[in-house]
Formats: sequence, C-alpha cells, structure tokens
Amino acid sequence: MPATIIIGAQWGDEGKGRAVDWLASTAAVVARFGGGDNAGHTVYVGDQVFKLHLIPSGILRPNAMNVLGNGMVINPISLLDEMNRLREMGVEISPERLMISDRAHIITPAHLALDAAREKARGDAAIGTTLRGIGPAYLDKTGRKGIRTGQMKSPEDFAEALYAAIEQANETLRRMSMDTLDPKQAAERYINAAVELRPYLSDTTYYINEQFKAGARVVCEGAQGTLLDVDHGSYPFVTSSSPSSGGVLTGLGFGPRHVDRVVGVAKAFATRVGAGPMPTELDGSVADRLRGTGENFWDEYGTTTGRERRCGWLDAVMLRYAADINGFTELIVTKLDILSGFDALKIAVAYEIDGERVEYPPSTIPSLERAVPVYETFPGWQEDVTGIRELDALPANARAYLERIGALCDVPVTMVSVGPEREQFIHG
Repeated sequence: MPATIIIGAQWGDEGKGRAVDWLASTAAVVARFGGGDNAGHTVYVGDQVFKLHLIPSGILRPNAMNVLGNGMVINPISLLDEMNRLREMGVEISPERLMISDRAHIITPAHLALDAAREKARGDAAIGTTLRGIGPAYLDKTGRKGIRTGQMKSPEDFAEALYAAIEQANETLRRMSMDTLDPKQAAERYINAAVELRPYLSDTTYYINEQFKAGARVVCEGAQGTLLDVDHGSYPFVTSSSPSSGGVLTGLGFGPRHVDRVVGVAKAFATRVGAGPMPTELDGSVADRLRGTGENFWDEYGTTTGRERRCGWLDAVMLRYAADINGFTELIVTKLDILSGFDALKIAVAYEIDGERVEYPPSTIPSLERAVPVYETFPGWQEDVTGIRELDALPANARAYLERIGALCDVPVTMVSVGPEREQFIHG
C-alpha cells in the first residue's frame, strides 16, 4: 500500500492532528515530515485531550509506528517533556512505537536565544514567530552549519558541537546588545537528553522505504499550513520549512510513485495566528463568535502559543491556490459545527485589487494587503450538527455550503468534522 499525505490547506491550525489520528487507524506508519515543536496538534479521545507538538498524531493508535522524519527540527528537551507527558496519560512511548531520524536537525539553546533576540529587534515589523528556534535552526541547516540528531550518538562530539554553536551565537547576541548564554549551563540538559534519546535514533528513510516494499500504508503528517510555506506562502510572514506536499518527499526521503492520496484539511472558515495579510479577516461580534471564549480546547486559541487566532470567512481564493500547489485528491472540512446558528455565511470567491477582479492570490504583500474579498453569500442553518454521522443527514444548507467549497477548488469534500471528539467525523 502507498502513502497518504495530510496537508494543512490554510494558515495552519486546521485540525490536521485529528485527521491524522483518524486515518492512522488503518496505517502501519505515521511520519512527521517537517517543522518542529511550533506545531500544535490536538486529539480528543473520550475525556482525554492530547496536545502533540513533535510526536506524530498516530501515537494514540497502537497499530502505528511513529516517525520523526529528517525534515524536522527537534528540540531534545521539548521532545523528552512531551514523551513523559504522554506516558503519564497512559500512552506507550518506546523505541518499538517511536523512531527519530538520525538526519533531522537539532534546535539548540543558541537557536532559541537568537529567535527571541531577532524578533525583539524587529519591533513593529516582527513576523510573529512562536519563538521556538525554528527559523534559526533551518537557517543553520541550509547554511550547512547545523547539528544533526545523529551526532547525539556520540556524547563527546555532540557536546563539542553544542559548545561551538553557543559560542558563535553569543558573538551575535553581543553585537545586538542582548544577553548571552552560559555555554556549560545551556548545553548540560541537551547532553543528558542525548543519552535518553539515543535508543530512538534510526535511519528512518531506509525504514519507510522498506515499509513501502512490504505493502504498508504510511500516513505523512505535516505542521503549519500551505499558506505559511516558505516558497508559496505570504513571504516573509511564513514558516521556515515547506509544509506543502513537495516537502513530504524530501522531509521523509521517498519518491512520488508511492503517493496515492493527498488530503487537504481546511476549516469551514479561516483563521490565522501572527502577522501577515488575511483578506477575509473579521472583527467584532462575528469574529468573536467564530473564535469562541477561550474556555474550551475547541476554541480558536493556539495549542502551542495560546495566542488568540484571527478569524474570518472562508477564503476560497487561497483554498483553490492550496489545492493547486499540493495536488489535493480530496478535502477534509473541519469545525462545521461552529457555523450552526448563523443566518448567513460568506465565502470569498475572488479578490478585487486596484479595480481588477482576480481569482488567484498575488505574490506580493502590498498587493495582497490591498485585496478586497468578493463574496458569495449562503443561507445558514440553525440545527445542531454535532451528533450527525452521515453527509446526507446534514441540513440542506450545510450540504450546499460544502458542495460549493468542493466546486470552487475542484476537489471533493470526503470528510467533515462536527465536533472535537475522535468519533465526530462524517465520511462521504
């Protein structure tokens, strides 16, 4: 059996973790291909809420091996903390359930310090990063001066590389008039973490390709969303990796002939965290209603950062763009239940920029900031949909809304979530 790729179709936070958890029930492997602990995937199982940042969402399915791929950047301290939290919640965490690529890159104390310092130095022009060291780690990776996870196999070599990285970062911090790091203190926890993580290190590229040869199903899980892709997103308000389908192949190390499904995950409306243009953004009572109060895990506040998410109507211009970039074969639409009770709903089907109608997002920030959404309006529905498990049982107006989304993107909607629980999925 081949690969199923799960991709965020918006600015992240679409509910990918729940989709991966569902699809992992019939998979042999679930593999993260990019990003780091800036990801926040939440899965509800009964009365337990699992918040995952580095570990793949398949960890809650006993049938699946979980892989942290070579395209990731990994903070060893954060990873160990997450492993321990899951163990306390009754999840098995062992080398028989979890593998770490020995080609992934390490987020060091230097990266954390530089991330915070550079964001502070930007002032009002701050990008709005999660301050997890993601950008600096990828910068060192592409600059060919990063530290890879495989170096943790030798504590002495790992320690030497860490000290050198911290000293180099201190030179930059001094030039920025920022506080420097104590190399010994900063590196000590990392060196201890390396000893604990060594049994999990493996050549995951070899493992995944062997799984394909054996006919296994591999579910590929990303972080963030297409509109934050370093090449295809609203640059520079993007992440430092490629959370689109192209990043899967390099981030895990296999060829496109193995892929048979590319599943886009999109909310029934739009949200974004951090800076950058968002043409359909709303404020006032409608935005507050979409966002929720913050009292529930299901509300629109970041799993990783706790930041309030910006909310707006669904942007089909961006969604169509994401479908093209990734080659979606199907869409999963999440949080449809949040739209119950609206008298009318809107979808942006085009933009007007300087008097011209466009149906594809422009590549520059100034043009995107001038984009005025062209909306289609749809009648809403009042019914509570949280208990529905068949598409045909949804209110007629809800079905029409979903059908229009599929038509605008030329991609069928095959699954819909109507609540936070694992079982609150509707299959087409």
